[in-house]
Amino acid sequence: MKVAVVGATGLVGTKMMQVLEERNFPVTELIPVASERSAGKTVYFRGKPLTVVTAAEAIARKPVLAIFSAGAGASRELAPQFAAIGCRVVDNSSCWRMDPDKKLVVPEINADVLTADDYIIANPNCSTIQMLLPLAPLHAAFDIKRIVVSTYQSVTGTGQKAIVQMDAERAGAAWGTYPAVYPYPIDRNILPHIDVFLEDGYTKEEMKMVNETHKILRDDRIGVSATTVRVPVRGGHSESVNLEFNRPFTLEAVRDILSHTPGVVLQDDPAHNIYPMPLYAEGRDEVFVGRIRRDTSVESGLNLWCVSDNLRKGAATNAVQIAEVLLKQGFLAE
Repeated sequence: MKVAVVGATGLVGTKMMQVLEERNFPVTELIPVASERSAGKTVYFRGKPLTVVTAAEAIARKPVLAIFSAGAGASRELAPQFAAIGCRVVDNSSCWRMDPDKKLVVPEINADVLTADDYIIANPNCSTIQMLLPLAPLHAAFDIKRIVVSTYQSVTGTGQKAIVQMDAERAGAAWGTYPAVYPYPIDRNILPHIDVFLEDGYTKEEMKMVNETHKILRDDRIGVSATTVRVPVRGGHSESVNLEFNRPFTLEAVRDILSHTPGVVLQDDPAHNIYPMPLYAEGRDEVFVGRIRRDTSVESGLNLWCVSDNLRKGAATNAVQIAEVLLKQGFLAE
């Protein structure tokens, strides 16, 4: 099977190739794709060097699957070109997520929406994926009325340049003497600012979590309020999630549901200091959940803390899992 990875030289694109290899996806020919300025560079897949090509060259080689992590602008331009040759596209950018004609998929939650007619499929925002994986079964059991979420997001969500900025600051570089992708230093700091601000004071990142939650859970009744924050860590994203249910629950039932949810690992033993942390989530595909406790200020309220590697389940792994569903359903020709 010919598989193209568009954005192959970036953090997520590199991770996509790694995950394809780890999960033994049936790739007979991998086509690494990047911008014209990156064409000719070398990347590695299954230990072998591959030359990065342009999108036009990749399309000429007629892949049956293209996994994109090249930004919304590139996806808007290129995804339809790949789809036009019969290539299935799984896109990690925000470009197609809220398009009513495109599916937005977390395979453990709503893989059933995929059909043979879907040629461009959207991968959700990393923060939305990790929040909804544990919340979807809780919604099915207790009917979520409202979600209030605060995120603590790794610099890896911004990309390699953000890592360079943080490392430069940790090495003692003075502000203004190194390339910066954030408007302020990130080391020893916290920025309540991810993506651009909108007229109502929310950021685009915050509204992604609102809108994508409704689309993935297929329920617009749920109230969602998000505050997204960048923190100086590398291992993954963390989220403090407050829930209000329409139905009563017990903590035992919540823990039982989560302990049996595919892709979720329960780490909830505060007496022994066991709770999720990004340092230990890095390199893992699961969403780790802990600090489960009642919100005593409201009827049927629950607090939890969840952590996941944003480059893996939040991006690359979820995209490859979508491709695996397409393969299992017979929508990909080997």
